[in-house]
Order: sequence, then C-alpha cells, then structure tokens
Amino acid sequence: MPTRILLEGRPGVGKTTCVRRLAALLRTRDVAGFTTEEIRQAGARVGFALETLAGERAVLAHTGFPGPTRVGRYGVDLSVMERLALPAVQPTAAPRWLVLIDELGRMELGCTPFRDAVQALFDTSVDVVATVHARHDPFTDALKQRPDVEVIHLTPANRDGLPETLAARLEHRAP
Repeated sequence: MPTRILLEGRPGVGKTTCVRRLAALLRTRDVAGFTTEEIRQAGARVGFALETLAGERAVLAHTGFPGPTRVGRYGVDLSVMERLALPAVQPTAAPRWLVLIDELGRMELGCTPFRDAVQALFDTSVDVVATVHARHDPFTDALKQRPDVEVIHLTPANRDGLPETLAARLEHRAP
C-alpha cells in the first residue's frame, strides 16, 4: 500500500522547511514535486515563488499581479501551476517515485488541472507527502478523510525531528 502523508500546519510553522529537508535527506528514492516560498521586499511579504525539485522556478503570486485570479491581496499566475507544478506531480511522470507537494493551498488549488492531477495522484500507487493548511477546505478535507491518508500535525515541538523520521520511514519503503 502506498504511503500518503499530509503534513498539516498553521502558516509559519515550518511546512516548507520540513519538505525541503526531507527531500535533501532521501538517498534511495527518486523524488519529484515542488515547494513554495515567500518573496519579501524590505521585510514585507509581497508574493510567493514556486520551485520544482528539478530546479525550475517562477513567481506564482505577487501583490503586483493583476487578477482575475486573486487570493487575498495576491494576484495568482495559474499558468505557473500548469507549466511547472502539474508536470512535477503527474503520476505518469513518476511511476515509482515519491512525490513531495508544498503546498495544497488556495493558490495552488485554484488551478483545476492541478487539483485534478493531485486527485489522480492519490489514486495511484505513488508515495505522496504533501503539506496542507490547517483551515477547512472541501478538497483538502476530503483528502484528510481518506482511509489511506495519514495526517501529521506539524508543530514547533515536532518540526525539527520530523524530516529525519519521515526520511527513515520512506527510505525503508523504497521499491
């Protein structure tokens, strides 16, 4: 049975750091997916960049982007999800791999083809570790309720040791 882990946490708890450390620790697994990070100017958050684990990078959301797709004060460039994130999570692109997704949030899930690809990914035999927000969302709530999904609550108390724990577990599962 494939491993399906959702790392749930509040903003700023360290979800992205956890996923990046996990990716760096894995030695026997082929890893695909992406991470996101804040873009800051003069100490203020002005956007988010998406970077695939293969090293492709683009600005996903920015206060200076026009609509129509908006999440809060950010305009979202959904073409970034289609160009970068979608290929990184497609099951056909990674049949025996581990897919890491940071994150399944409002910006990312605003892209219907990406949301469909995530749903398809969770229906394959590919191992998946993804980060999710702690607030309610119909899509992520449904994933959290699946019997084959383990939800791990990321907190300041467990965030430092969790990447090593997960790496050991996932290395043991390597095909």
